[in-house]
Amino acid sequence: MVARKKARTTWFRADLHIHTPASADYQDVGISYLDILRKAEQRGLDVIAFTDHNTIAGYLAMQREIEQLTFLQKLERATLEEQRVLADYRRLLDKILVLPGFEFTATFGFHILGLFSPQIPLRVLEHLLLSLNIPPQVLDAGSSEVGASSDVLSAYRAIYEAGGICIAAHVNSAHGVAMTGLDFGGQTRIAYTQDRYLHALEVTDLHRRDRRSTARFFDGTKPEYPRRMRCIQGSDAHALNAIRDKNRVITLGVGDRVTEVALTECTFEALYEMFSSSDFSRSRAYVPNKQPEDFIQSAREEGASIVQAFHENLGKTSVVIADVCAFANTNGGTIYIGVSTDKKKKVSGIAESKEAVEQLRREIGQNITPTINAEIDTHDSQGKTVIRVQVPYGEDRPYAIDSNQIYIRDGTETVLAVRDEIVNLVRQGMAFKEALERTKATTMPIDSPSPLVTEDTDTITPPRAGVEILAIEKRDGTHYYTMHDLRNGNIVRNVTLTSARRLWHYAVKQQQSQPLQPEQIRWQGEIGLWRRYKKGGDVRYDLVMQEGERVRVFYGVTENGMHGKWQMFLEPEE
Repeated sequence: MVARKKARTTWFRADLHIHTPASADYQDVGISYLDILRKAEQRGLDVIAFTDHNTIAGYLAMQREIEQLTFLQKLERATLEEQRVLADYRRLLDKILVLPGFEFTATFGFHILGLFSPQIPLRVLEHLLLSLNIPPQVLDAGSSEVGASSDVLSAYRAIYEAGGICIAAHVNSAHGVAMTGLDFGGQTRIAYTQDRYLHALEVTDLHRRDRRSTARFFDGTKPEYPRRMRCIQGSDAHALNAIRDKNRVITLGVGDRVTEVALTECTFEALYEMFSSSDFSRSRAYVPNKQPEDFIQSAREEGASIVQAFHENLGKTSVVIADVCAFANTNGGTIYIGVSTDKKKKVSGIAESKEAVEQLRREIGQNITPTINAEIDTHDSQGKTVIRVQVPYGEDRPYAIDSNQIYIRDGTETVLAVRDEIVNLVRQGMAFKEALERTKATTMPIDSPSPLVTEDTDTITPPRAGVEILAIEKRDGTHYYTMHDLRNGNIVRNVTLTSARRLWHYAVKQQQSQPLQPEQIRWQGEIGLWRRYKKGGDVRYDLVMQEGERVRVFYGVTENGMHGKWQMFLEPEE
């Protein structure tokens, strides 16, 4: 592992979703592009992006106005007012990074943001929109109604390959790819929010911390959404200032929803690097007059999970290395060293942090094969130094310690993989390689759902967490269980009571000591709640589902696995 010194970063305020009069549905009359820049300065913004509907006409109009004023100045024909406007443009553009971009309307009306460097020729962006089947007349009008445009995944890839930052717009609201109630297949929804060419999700609830927030949903803890997604917010301003009708906000104004980003410098290149990184602490919701949150303490509030681990002290480095291996073989994740998972305990910190970081880098590089590029850095929390290890989602799996110890993440624990899980890791590694080869061989995105698959919203599928006992076999007086782990889809055979892991052990004990009693079940149609209990501070559920003559039992389901109609059994939030 190569030691890399991280450049110092500074926090900048960004509103990356702003419309201008070039959008057909702009709400303000008589607003100039200079007015927008002045408002951005007033709101303390460092970065803004013009993202009109399916056009770059707004950014182009601003550039042409500046060029015309500059030409008149050179000819010494500019009036005093024109000279003042030009001077204000130059001052503001020197102070604020203004990015060209667009809000593309994909097939079925989904909105996607593309943000680009100010150095890119605007003709390239116009050509890109035309290649995504935006009609020429729409390119001039700035309308969100475009007809048969390109599909979502093609747009992601086209923006990415043009060197842009690709963001799914307001994903949890109208025209968003993750809007609740959309009637399309689960695999399509996963592809639209997990695609490798997508940099981030724009959400409207970034300030929320509860379990129903969009950022919590896409935090990498759900088996079908293993890629943690960076979530940002933007104003989607269609006016200079917010417009209200009685108590209802019709549109936000410039800077009414802002994201803070930690950059090495205020440039598009630095912004692109931040969006491409796996350091999710480098973006956060900006809340005026509020102390910025301590992201390490926020992680402690969320607790240990399939993507987070905590060690109060360094102790044996082998324990941390096992976590690195496990995260690489699962969903990736972050390890905090020098802080307890108990959010009420004071941060202990690591005294000789520089030496500890170098030791970890060296031992991870020496002991884990194939090479995993974990990033290791230090941060302050409560006046103490905490080491952070960020492990990427490993595609060259399985990863092993000393060539033969293969670990995976099992909920909040790191455990050795058993034979069936190792086989599955090998298959996953082969699938990643095949997908990479397909990507090189085609110009179409992999896993593109064509045509769009719809599904019956009344269809009930099993929870996406917990464990199910599929079969029991008795050999030589010992019961052997076949377990279906709903967190990762693995089917593991020959599990005994003594060899079972924590959740599997619970399921086996429950099956042995407390057989299913129909009168104890709270039925809602063909699904039911058998038992609700607490484990390690988390609420878990034993659930059942009627399937013909058989009743399936799902043990130890967490709230992350409660999707669709299963959510009716969730314990209300305090």
